[in-house]
Amino acid sequence: MLQNYLPVLIFMAIGLIIGLIAPTLGYLLSPKRPDPEKLSAYECGFPAFNDARAPFDVRFYLIAILFIIFDLETAFLVPWAVVFRHLGWFGMSAMGIFLGLLTIGFIYEWKKGALEWE
Repeated sequence: MLQNYLPVLIFMAIGLIIGLIAPTLGYLLSPKRPDPEKLSAYECGFPAFNDARAPFDVRFYLIAILFIIFDLETAFLVPWAVVFRHLGWFGMSAMGIFLGLLTIGFIYEWKKGALEWE
């Protein structure tokens, strides 16, 4: 019985080795020339080390909600599609309700202007 798990063990070992070697090589071989532009805030819109109570643009929050909407859609749609034939009409209606709720969330984001970055 343990022979059935040998390919999984080998796959995990190779994944662990690559997962450790690749970042280590990247760190050792990469050039180390920091400048203020490289160390500046990236994609968050404000410096990372400020007062935690500082106001920030609500558009970042809306983009995060959009990401969650599409991330959830992908995470649930793929397994559902794999077992679609076995679910029948119950699975079809459940997924219809789920996609309907995601569509409502998307329309809310659209109306709030999250897709228009000015």
